[in-house]
Amino acid sequence: MVRMDQNDHAAIQAVLSGDKEMYGTLVVRHSASLFRVAFRITGNEADAEDVVQEAFLRGYRKLDGFESRSDFSTWIYRIAVRCALDRVKRRNLDRAGTVGEESDPEQDEVQVADGCAGPDRLLLSGEIGAMQQAAMRSLTAIERTAFVLRHIEDRSGEEIAAALGIQPNAAKQAVFRAVQKLRLRLAPLRVSI
Repeated sequence: MVRMDQNDHAAIQAVLSGDKEMYGTLVVRHSASLFRVAFRITGNEADAEDVVQEAFLRGYRKLDGFESRSDFSTWIYRIAVRCALDRVKRRNLDRAGTVGEESDPEQDEVQVADGCAGPDRLLLSGEIGAMQQAAMRSLTAIERTAFVLRHIEDRSGEEIAAALGIQPNAAKQAVFRAVQKLRLRLAPLRVSI
């Protein structure tokens, strides 16, 4: 059986022994991967930063219950995925409660390709990006997260199921539904050769 990274294990033991500053070592070590998955789930940098903070805060509060049966990175990753899903659900509820009001223009911002590209290329990249974002927004929170974890983060079906707190077959179905919906929404982008 593979054991947890000894550096993480030592840091956890130090924190549990009273050296609260050692938790910062874990935060520094794992922040980038948590931010990456949080951003891909929420689609928003500010939300992703909040998710990372919330995940590490929850992890700190529950650290005494961490049993080291899995790696710390896997444990905190699952917490971050759940925090990101919660954030997306709250945002969707907030949007549903503000029907008829204008949306935040920053939230619908489209990131375009490098400014060195020509105007035609920039316009096309912007349109493609907008279609991709719209397609991702058409997915449910579970579908989007399952798709991101599988096809962007390259996680296994079992890891996706564990992160989402669902059965492996349900995780596979969520990925399948996401792919089907994205194919349908992005079909106009297909170019015939």
